[in-house]
Formats: sequence, C-alpha cells, structure tokens
Amino acid sequence: MYPHERSLVKRLEGRPFVLLGVNSDPKERLRKVLEQENITWRSWWDGGSTGGPIAQAWGIRGWPTLFLIDHKGVIRHQHLGSPGGEVLDEELEKLIAEAEAAKE
Repeated sequence: MYPHERSLVKRLEGRPFVLLGVNSDPKERLRKVLEQENITWRSWWDGGSTGGPIAQAWGIRGWPTLFLIDHKGVIRHQHLGSPGGEVLDEELEKLIAEAEAAKE
C-alpha cells in the first residue's frame, strides 16, 4: 500500500486531504520501513504490537485498517484490508469534493 499512499500524498497536495498512519511494528523495523518506503506523512508508533493503545481505542481487528474521515470529522468509510486503489481513490475524490464545496 505504501506506493499508492505516496502517490496520494503527492497527487492530492494542496487539496483538503491528510494521510495519517499508525504502525505497530517493533521500533527497529519501523525505522527501516519509514526510510525504505519513503514515508513522509505523519505516522504514529503504536507500541510495537498489534494490541497497542491506538489499535485498542479504535477497535482494530486486522491490518491494514483504513478509515476515511470527512471534513466534519465523521468516519465515512472503513476498510479492513485494502479496498484497492480504484475504490479508495473514488471514495477520497468524493469526500475531497465535498470538503472543497463546503469552503465556497
């Protein structure tokens, strides 16, 4: 998913879009992943296990889990596993268009 996430960050720059990550890898692995995958967006470390405090608070049952949150802070889509780039892009474009229309 990292290549698609990188493309989203680049393509949607300047639009009402933010990508946030949470990673449960052990710290040694996390550092390598951040560097190797060129992760430039904000990403939190969840304690190095799948039972970390962020995962528990959000009720995460599998990885990846994606939440698409609109400009009002409402969770509009949730995916357990990747929905695929096309589905994700379509959902994001709709939410971004709503946010842009609300600014007018």
